[in-house]
Parts: sequence; C-alpha cells; structure tokens
Amino acid sequence: MAQESTHTHQRTCIACGQKASKAGLLRIVRTGEGIAFDATGKAAGRGAYVCSPACFEKVRTGRLAHALKTSVSEDQAQAVADALQAQMETV
Repeated sequence: MAQESTHTHQRTCIACGQKASKAGLLRIVRTGEGIAFDATGKAAGRGAYVCSPACFEKVRTGRLAHALKTSVSEDQAQAVADALQAQMETV
C-alpha cells in the first residue's frame, strides 16, 4: 500500500532567511514589463519570496535584483511596496 506524501515545499525569505510554506510568504515576480507583486502565487515568471513588507524594504534594490536576475527601478520597487502594503491591510 502506497503512502500519501504530506511533504510541503518550503520557501525562504530572501531578506531574513525565514522558511515557510509558499502560502505563508509574499511572492515578487519578474514579468515582461518589470517586477510585480504576485498575490496568487501562480503568475508565470521568476519569483522571489519575502515574509513581510519590512523585509521587502531591506532588499528592494540589491538582493531582490539578484534573486530575480533583472534590474529593479525605484518606480517598480515602490509599486511593489504599495501592493504589498495593500495586501497586508486586507489580511
């Protein structure tokens, strides 16, 4: 009799290193137009995870750009920060 797997994939916050399930972190995704907050966690593109808007602020230029393998403009970073803040207010 085969056992069902109860393993859940863990993701790591790129700022503080906290490990959590995919649903427990916030995903930033690289799109064709730049970067964006992925509220569904299912958008196509390279993604990076942060655990909070505060952690996003720590990495909004250097480490985020490295994780997404793209350059991040200040306008893009601000748009993502605003979207993250709006998401936290709805939770």
